[in-house]
Amino acid sequence: MTEDQKVTLLSKLIPGNEIQKSLRTRKSEFYKESYNNGSSALEEKLLDGWEVDTILKTTTKILRKKSDDIAFEDKVWSLFAQLGFKLMNKDRYLHLPYDKNNFSLTQQIDVFAKDDETVLIIECKSSIKNKLGDFNKELEAMKSKKSGIINTISALFPSTKPKFKYILATRNLGLSSTDESRLANIDGIHFSEEVIDYYYSLQSQIGIAARYQLLGALFAGQEIPDLENRTPAIKGKMGGHTYYSFSIEPEKLLKIGYVLHRNKANENMMPTYQRLIKKNRLKEIHSFIDDEKGYFPNSVIINIVSDKNKDLVFERSETQVPDAISRIGILHLPKKYRSAYIIDGQHRLYGYSNSQYKSTNTIPVVALVNLDRSEQVRLFMQINKNQKPVSKDLRNTLDADLLWDSDSYLNQIKALKSRIAIHLGETRNSPLYDKITIGEDSKLISMEQIGITLSKSDFLGKVKAKEIEKLGTFYTGDLQKAYENISEYLIRCFNFIKESLEEIWESEGNIILINKGFYGITMLLNDIVNHLLSQKIITASTPIKEIFGETKTYLDTILHFYKELDEEKTNELKKAYGTPGNAKYWRTLQIALRKDHSDIHFEGLDEYLKKEEKENNETAFKYIREIENSNLKVNIKQKLEDEFGKSWFKKGLPEKIYSDAIALAAKKNREIEDENEEKEPWDQLHLIDYREIILKNWQKMFEISYTRPNEEKISGGKDAKTKWMVELNRIRNENYHTYYVTSEELSFIEEIYDWLVKK
Repeated sequence: MTEDQKVTLLSKLIPGNEIQKSLRTRKSEFYKESYNNGSSALEEKLLDGWEVDTILKTTTKILRKKSDDIAFEDKVWSLFAQLGFKLMNKDRYLHLPYDKNNFSLTQQIDVFAKDDETVLIIECKSSIKNKLGDFNKELEAMKSKKSGIINTISALFPSTKPKFKYILATRNLGLSSTDESRLANIDGIHFSEEVIDYYYSLQSQIGIAARYQLLGALFAGQEIPDLENRTPAIKGKMGGHTYYSFSIEPEKLLKIGYVLHRNKANENMMPTYQRLIKKNRLKEIHSFIDDEKGYFPNSVIINIVSDKNKDLVFERSETQVPDAISRIGILHLPKKYRSAYIIDGQHRLYGYSNSQYKSTNTIPVVALVNLDRSEQVRLFMQINKNQKPVSKDLRNTLDADLLWDSDSYLNQIKALKSRIAIHLGETRNSPLYDKITIGEDSKLISMEQIGITLSKSDFLGKVKAKEIEKLGTFYTGDLQKAYENISEYLIRCFNFIKESLEEIWESEGNIILINKGFYGITMLLNDIVNHLLSQKIITASTPIKEIFGETKTYLDTILHFYKELDEEKTNELKKAYGTPGNAKYWRTLQIALRKDHSDIHFEGLDEYLKKEEKENNETAFKYIREIENSNLKVNIKQKLEDEFGKSWFKKGLPEKIYSDAIALAAKKNREIEDENEEKEPWDQLHLIDYREIILKNWQKMFEISYTRPNEEKISGGKDAKTKWMVELNRIRNENYHTYYVTSEELSFIEEIYDWLVKK
């Protein structure tokens, strides 16, 4: 490479101060420019699709939204700029030669990021819609050009020997297993948008110190140059493990340390278990250390991973306490990225990351060595047992890894359910991708609900700790096979529903993507699989693709059900909570399916409907009675008394109701001997009589109180606005004569009850 060629390439790169200026433009979703008011250049821009942002006295600021691919590229560039890389590409027109004999053969580089120790080449690919990508062309090209690109970089910076890493950054694009292998073969790494967002989040929390975590991920196991790794230590035994106790400068531990945050950035390192570092807590710790000169006497707990699981080098001191179990000496820590996993104390450690004392203070450390990852999880759970409680979904997430190899079938099934939930929520080709709460990131459907659903189904059968009591439709003792089959079946079925009901699926607050929705649909799929097995249409060995093909016939009915679902029925399903709500949703789908497929036997459905009829009737009668006695009877009388005084009964009631009430009371009282037990005429009114009283005194006394919410402007006057009382009276009379109250009618009664009684 000639000096002129070198100068040309270096001119395409910008240093730290220029990076910060460019960062403002890169971080924005828009291109922004400014032109003199009325200029031809301004008019041309506006005709070209630019929009006016701000009109000032002499100039106009305009903007234009970046295209999707450029916006993603700029987002990735901005991340590495914020992570403190000192040299980056000026624009997207950096081309690096890869053939020393032909300088014109070049590779375009989307993002180039360099610091004193590292060079990153990042290729960015994005899609507007989520799909599986095809990166054969890009990865094969990088395979043939990589060594040439590294040679070019080495020639550009001859005084340094930086580590090199190729990163494939994607948005809405998944990698096939073939592309994953291609990427691994060139020692590359994949950063999905979730990984990008993780480092953005981490950077916003801990600033430039997030680079430690990034470098640990990129260069795990590689040497850290110029790191002084020796530290005075005590070697001891605890719980069957060797451990070392020592004090160390936080800066050193930050370089070799790594936190196994539970997220997509670390999905290939399962089990992971740590919560993301909290910014506010970090600020408090930093202030405590720097402003108050505070310190933490309790130890950070770490797990050191030594080369090939060998013992760490420990130089015993000549001076020892003869009878002591512990030994004093010099411990040689690994001089490698990601060689110390932080089990407890991440906030204490990272609180020093931007501190003036990070290289002059020391922090106490207890280091275990070569702990199995599952043992790390157990220790983490044990330490946190009496601190901030670990959420149910995070515990379920940890169970997927912690219990998979358990000797107990119960634990294995627990792990299986968790792993299925994680796969459904984290696999890009799953329709439930990013819809399921994994760890502590709250989403639409909880892992716990998925576990409950799978437990209720016949997919997994029944097990005891040491015995399989009953084989499942998908579980025959092979955990991995059950995981693959159930995951594939659910993905195929939910994908079919998503693609057929895309408008409903994508709508906010829809009835499908909720906990009850997953339960009801999955339990219905369980019914369908059971039916197919009973009819010998499928067997336990039938490929999942064929089982899905047979299932589609039945799912067509469910698609029709959702398309015809009205607002009233939707609200009824949404308002049904807890276990009864799950059952109601599932049984509602069964009823819909039975209309078209009467050959399917839905175990327990008829019994459920009979029970629901009885419960509906009892609840309806109770609510109507309370509406009548607790509201209508009391409130109407009070308003009449306020208006007419002592003559309220005579003046407030229509003549016929007045006469009938007096006559009925008199008739009953003729048969009552005790005057104290005699009936009042007011007590003889029926529910529909209250409507006549309300209508008689409508505008002055009752219009506001007895017009239903959202019916203030309906046409038809007072008759239309009190029609709800006619319907309530109809249901009451028919209910009294053992009429079956439908769910829709019960929902109507509940609304009236909430309005008049509950409120």
